Amino acid sequence: MLKRSFIWAVVAVFAFSCDQFEFGEQYDEMGNLTRDRERIENYLATNPYEYVEKIEDESGTVILIQEESTLNKPSTGSVIYTNYTGRLLDGTIFETTLENVAREHGLFDEEKVYEPDFFVLNSNQRIAGFSYGFRNLRSGSKAVLIIPSPHAYRDRDQGPIPANSVLVFEVDFLGMD
Repeated sequence: MLKRSFIWAVVAVFAFSCDQFEFGEQYDEMGNLTRDRERIENYLATNPYEYVEKIEDESGTVILIQEESTLNKPSTGSVIYTNYTGRLLDGTIFETTLENVAREHGLFDEEKVYEPDFFVLNSNQRIAGFSYGFRNLRSGSKAVLIIPSPHAYRDRDQGPIPANSVLVFEVDFLGMD
């Protein structure tokens, strides 16, 4: 009986201490944020945008407000309506809600309906960087969101988006519920 109790005690200690061990390669969020901040600075130095305000969100997301509105900012749970065009830092467009942009850049899909997108702020419906960007905008604003890879697709390829990509979105914040 004592031997069995000792074995169970060893198993319990091992089981509760497993969270101290890291199995496999771990994603280096802070390292990627540091690297992406430099990539974003270089991108902005060589790709000047006109904007009325630049916001550097605590998440590392950069928001360049091109047209400011006087309407309200969204809060958690707000439904955001937007048109957008997503690019890589090299300028490659990978997604858009605008049919004319899709046609112009060879992305047009006859089966896709080109209309404003919507998502719930601070939900898992879109990449985290969308929420970080839109929480800083007023409904009716136009902006550029530059989202570091840890708040996009991290170290995963996502269709035409390579792993660890900084993403640039030109957004038109159409409204919210």
